[in-house]
Amino acid sequence: MTTANVHEAKTNLSKLLDAAERGEQVFITRRRPGVNRFALVPAPRPSRGELFGALRGQIHYSDDYDQADAEVADLFDESQR
Repeated sequence: MTTANVHEAKTNLSKLLDAAERGEQVFITRRRPGVNRFALVPAPRPSRGELFGALRGQIHYSDDYDQADAEVADLFDESQR
């Protein structure tokens, strides 16, 4: 278990992050040791399957999704004049 006050945490943040990533318990305190203790823990990593293709089958496009809207096209044409 590693405990650091705020000043030490600012100075040694990379080392504390490495320790937390290795699974070590890391705590940061304010003022007196043991008071206002905060745990530094790594966030869970999503599995590869949760990222790639996660919305497969949930997004549907209309048949004309890539067709230009005539009104919008006219606005662009007018700005070119």
